[in-house]
Amino acid sequence: MELKNYWTAPKKGILSQLLKWVNLRPEESDRTWLMFAFYTSTSIGLRWSEDSTVALFLDQYGAKSLPWIYIASAIMGAVLVILYSWLQKIFPLRRVIIAIAPCMFLPLVLFRIGLHVSYVSVCIIFLLRLWVDAFYVINDLNTSIAANQLFNIREIKRAFPLISSGILVADVISGFSLPFLLLFVGLDNVIMPVAGVFIGLGAFILFYISKNYPQAFPDTPQIEIEAAQYSQKRRLFGPIKHYAWLLFAFFALLQAMGVLIDFQYLTQLNSNFQGKDIASFLGFLGGITGLCELGMQLFISSRALERFGVFYTAATLPITVGLLMPLTIPLLGLLPQGNSYDLLWGLVILKFLDELLRYTFVVSSGPLLFQPIPDKIRSHVQSLAGGVADAFGVGTAGFVILFTLWLGRKLLPIHASILVVETVLVALCCLVVIWFLRSRYVNLLVLSAGQGQLSATNADLRAFKQAVAKALGEKGTETDKRSCIELLSQIDPKGVGEVLAPLLVKLPPNLQKPSLEVMLAAGVNPAYLPEIRALLELPQNSVSPEVFALSLRYLWLAESDPDVNKLEKYLTEEHSIIRATAAALLLREGTPIQKLAATKTLRRMLTHHQEKERVNAVKALREAVHLQALRIYIPNLLQDDSLRVRCAVIEMIAATHLEEYYPALLGGLYYKSTRNAAMQALVKLENEALPMLVELATNIYKPEIARIYAWRTISQIPSLEAIDTLWQFLETSRGNSRDHILRALLKRLQKEGILGSVEKFYQTKVKTLIEQELYFIGELYAAYIDFENQLEIYNQYIDLKIQEAIDTYHSGIRVIAVISLLNRAILELESDIKERLLLLLQLLYPIDKIQAAAFNLRSASAVNLARGLEILEHTINLPNKSLLLNILDKRSPAEKLQYLIAAEMAEYQQMAVNERIRNLLVHKQLLSDWCLACCFHFAQVARIRLTTEQVLESLNHPTGFVREAAIAYLSVVSPRILIKILPQLQKDPHPLVANQVKELMKLIVDC
Repeated sequence: MELKNYWTAPKKGILSQLLKWVNLRPEESDRTWLMFAFYTSTSIGLRWSEDSTVALFLDQYGAKSLPWIYIASAIMGAVLVILYSWLQKIFPLRRVIIAIAPCMFLPLVLFRIGLHVSYVSVCIIFLLRLWVDAFYVINDLNTSIAANQLFNIREIKRAFPLISSGILVADVISGFSLPFLLLFVGLDNVIMPVAGVFIGLGAFILFYISKNYPQAFPDTPQIEIEAAQYSQKRRLFGPIKHYAWLLFAFFALLQAMGVLIDFQYLTQLNSNFQGKDIASFLGFLGGITGLCELGMQLFISSRALERFGVFYTAATLPITVGLLMPLTIPLLGLLPQGNSYDLLWGLVILKFLDELLRYTFVVSSGPLLFQPIPDKIRSHVQSLAGGVADAFGVGTAGFVILFTLWLGRKLLPIHASILVVETVLVALCCLVVIWFLRSRYVNLLVLSAGQGQLSATNADLRAFKQAVAKALGEKGTETDKRSCIELLSQIDPKGVGEVLAPLLVKLPPNLQKPSLEVMLAAGVNPAYLPEIRALLELPQNSVSPEVFALSLRYLWLAESDPDVNKLEKYLTEEHSIIRATAAALLLREGTPIQKLAATKTLRRMLTHHQEKERVNAVKALREAVHLQALRIYIPNLLQDDSLRVRCAVIEMIAATHLEEYYPALLGGLYYKSTRNAAMQALVKLENEALPMLVELATNIYKPEIARIYAWRTISQIPSLEAIDTLWQFLETSRGNSRDHILRALLKRLQKEGILGSVEKFYQTKVKTLIEQELYFIGELYAAYIDFENQLEIYNQYIDLKIQEAIDTYHSGIRVIAVISLLNRAILELESDIKERLLLLLQLLYPIDKIQAAAFNLRSASAVNLARGLEILEHTINLPNKSLLLNILDKRSPAEKLQYLIAAEMAEYQQMAVNERIRNLLVHKQLLSDWCLACCFHFAQVARIRLTTEQVLESLNHPTGFVREAAIAYLSVVSPRILIKILPQLQKDPHPLVANQVKELMKLIVDC
């Protein structure tokens, strides 16, 4: 896409460009460079120590002894890692990570002295080689833990590749310097003092980091918080334990694969070189490898992690070894028929690829894999699943090599080929473990999310009914039993009678009432008449009037040929609920004389001074078929002083389908007191209520609260037409209206258990809606940038236009204040769009994961924000996933606009401020009311000419402060037009606008 006037901002400095090249943000740079310096310094000392000890070892023992080093190194490494983990419990973490490197170096000094003692030098060389290997494990683990403490899950993706490149810089420096160092100090003097100086420098830098960032390193030993630790350890027995074992397997397999390659490589190296030549070759190759690794780590690793994710990046090494190695065996000369040099150079290339990917992609991915584990136990798990696993992998590989060598000597002379096959098998196993890790990674990130709601689709109904019947029959609290009845009515509304009818007589009165209510709601069934009659035949003082009335209603509605004459005696009952129920049933089934008597009874009750009488009469009318002369009382009852009466009337209107009073149901949505009753009544009308609800919901001149609840009511109507209506208007709606429909639709789909798995037809629509939101947010960013960059220039323009000095000063101040309000309104609108994007994602993906991500994204904590973005990265698979993550991240509008332009979701061409305001008003249906009002206020103070259509439409806007802003704009820009329309605005219902018009009229009269 051709882009004109791409940016108007000044060119960024060299430091900013450098950070951009290495994919690092300014707020992360200090911590990253310090960690880089620490790791580089320590690794230089370690690399010199390693190359010199390898040369000493091979010269003394030869390659045939390497498997014993691997096994002994594994044992020592495991012991030291466990010790390191134990030290974290005894001492504060800050002290442990600082002191571990100097403490590990002290034995090297003692070993160095022992080299001059002839009778122990052979053992010292073995121990020296062993200790350096263990030192590497501890140092890498220490660096990884320190980085995980300093950076959150998103920061570490960018920062750790740069930090881990410290070992690559160390490879280059130590590799090319070691041959010269050997000339001056000799092989025996490399470790002390030269390597010691650099390791000490690294410890000092780490000490400085811990002082500068004390919040990252706890000062309290873990042993002092035993209760918290106990809770944390218990959590390890769940998903975290399984995840930790997978991590253990992953790191062990990686290490085993590296050892198998390293053994084959060093074997050939020992066959072709000796003594100092080995150290020089190792140093020179390490320098070349380090240069290549450094370039990849600085410019590719972090971008690969952000672009492809941690698992695809970590899988590159086993894929390379496991899939490409068999194909390249003939080319690399790994077959035994090849000569010694062919085999050497083939293994050199394989070792080069292994180190290149291991110390770039894999090392960068490693700490990220521990991020889903809770902070307080992460370092402990990382020590065991990382450090011990490395040692275990090394030891296992050592035993495998010994067995292979023995097998080659005894049975097969082609042990080199067997080692190749074993290496490939280990790589393939590693890929399988990565696949399992990926499936558990996001689940751990959303560990705190709920397990979902019980529904008929995931419950064993038979077992569930038996459990409810048992719970109701046994001893227990009344609240628990009531909850069982409510849950049963939700899970199996048609089968509630099967469970509740046999228990009616045994249940207490407070539970008999809700039981009968849910049975009536499910529809009467003659099969349960014996249980109902048994309830009516109980002594009158043992049955509450409410239960008696419900039983009476059930009995007469369920019987095929009821004897209505028996109902007349209940018209004189003392309790109003029984009288009203009998009268309503007589209106339904009685003779004309009986209906007349029932009408008189209900009339007296509807006009009775006691609230209870009126409420019970209205409730009874819900069962009446014809209200006849009682209709005339409904208007007064809708205005009754009693809230209970008004709610009962609303329910009765829906139950009897009194169409002339349907407006009263909609009116009930306006007031909090009657809203629930109105919603339930409208839901009972089902599709009959849809047209009037849609009319209310789409009328922008109606109160927003009523429109919100109109959409919510539509979502509760149990019909396909209701869902189709929500989808239809979701596509055509904009701004806040889309939010209201989205939330309503999400609740409906969640209730039906199809959230996150909508049909492919609707998935396409949702993706289109996401693209619409991204296009519009690009317009907002463009406006924000233009307003920021051109504010000073536009102030100078206003100065020239208003020629009085004092007015100029005050005008400039006012322009700055108003444009600040406008930009703040744009950022608030951006927040609304981001929330809408998260709502749209809930339609496509599991709600628990998206909600967990949304919860973390709303947090002010950088750690929580990073966790939310990581959940989204491993949950969504949209083509514009990376763009969405960048929009939801905390980046500047300029950066986000860059990403939108790169994804062809936006175009940017600098506009003058007046053109930008007019362009924003073209999209006024997408702007919030406050943002629209700010546009007019800015147009007023900046003397921007707007079109007549834009102004007139805003004068008719349903929001009062938008009309006020449009009138204020006209008062400055077009006073003549305002004078003509002011008389029409005097009756504005909003007090703000009415007072404004009154003041302007007074000003005109005075003039």
